[in-house]
Amino acid sequence: MRPTLAWSDALTEYNLGPHHPLAPIRVALTIQLARELGILDRFDIVEPTALTVDELAAVHEPYYIAGVQELSEHPYESDLALGLGTGDNPVFAGMHDASALVAGATVEAARRVWIGEAKRAINIAGGLHHAMPSTASGFCVYNDPALAIRWMLDNGAERIAYVDVDAHHGDGVQAIFYDEPRVLTVSIHEGPLTLFPGTGYPDETGGPGAEGSAANIALPPGTTDAGWLRAFHAVVPHVVAAFGPQVIVSQHGCDSHAYDPLTNLALSIDGQRASYLAVEQLVEAHADGRWVATGGGGYALYSVVPRVWTHLLAIVSGHPLAPETTTPPDWRKQVERVSGGPADVTMTDGGPGEFTPWEAGINPDHPIDRAIQATRNAVFPLHGLDPNG
Repeated sequence: MRPTLAWSDALTEYNLGPHHPLAPIRVALTIQLARELGILDRFDIVEPTALTVDELAAVHEPYYIAGVQELSEHPYESDLALGLGTGDNPVFAGMHDASALVAGATVEAARRVWIGEAKRAINIAGGLHHAMPSTASGFCVYNDPALAIRWMLDNGAERIAYVDVDAHHGDGVQAIFYDEPRVLTVSIHEGPLTLFPGTGYPDETGGPGAEGSAANIALPPGTTDAGWLRAFHAVVPHVVAAFGPQVIVSQHGCDSHAYDPLTNLALSIDGQRASYLAVEQLVEAHADGRWVATGGGGYALYSVVPRVWTHLLAIVSGHPLAPETTTPPDWRKQVERVSGGPADVTMTDGGPGEFTPWEAGINPDHPIDRAIQATRNAVFPLHGLDPNG
């Protein structure tokens, strides 16, 4: 069964302006690189359609959707009560249509996986995880992962795990499903004391009746591959296995990279590639292979995002790329043309992508191990797990 890629060039019309860090060139360069490496040939590519107002209202308040529509036609106005017209979320012409198309692409990916047309599906332009039901936030207008999860719940899903590896906390998805015991949200991110949105503490574990439905690993600034992967494997597989999802939805923001200008983590492309392989292991071990993946943040537009998301596409396709793979000459020429600088020649940073497992012993004085233990103490007992096991 071939995986699905929900893609149209129109997805690059989600464009917050020429000086905004969420630049659509990062997605266009990813698709070009994946195409030239032959990765897209392994996908069934489907052209998405925008969600309707009624479909968006499964997650977003009708008055908010109406406000987005109104501002889309008057892009020089703002509505700060809706979070629109700020530096993070500037208004742009066609904003509603572009945002609804991104949401439609992720929902189509979820639909294909849930009804059995594909085991795996991806919207690389998606992952707008900060949007709230009635406000835009963090570069995000409509919350496409939440809309995809809601669609599957409305169509019979009983247990969905959402795994978010973006450097920023997946606050919008968590907030939307905080009281929903059928959804487990797991986020591994830079801690809220040093990075937007200021949430994602270990003690955020789910609302009344949904205790244990949220798990948050808040990492210290400067965390590298070894610490990040140690934290992920010390927590995420355990809570996902205990939850027993029917499908996994994952958000793969790559702003955890050391070169990212907006965050303070220090992963390599190789560490991020290892994180994607770790999510794939969860999918195969605990969700019968059902996987809906999205992109997310990532602001090192030329040196990081296209390479690491091409690795993601290759992994979702079932054929991971070797890290030492050479980037195609035509792609390098395009990067040099649009960036004005040199392009990367290989698909690796030369990082080891290795870590010491939690089970090998802990150091209670190390900030990463303290972060891991705080999460295990908060959420493991809610799943019948021993935090010290």
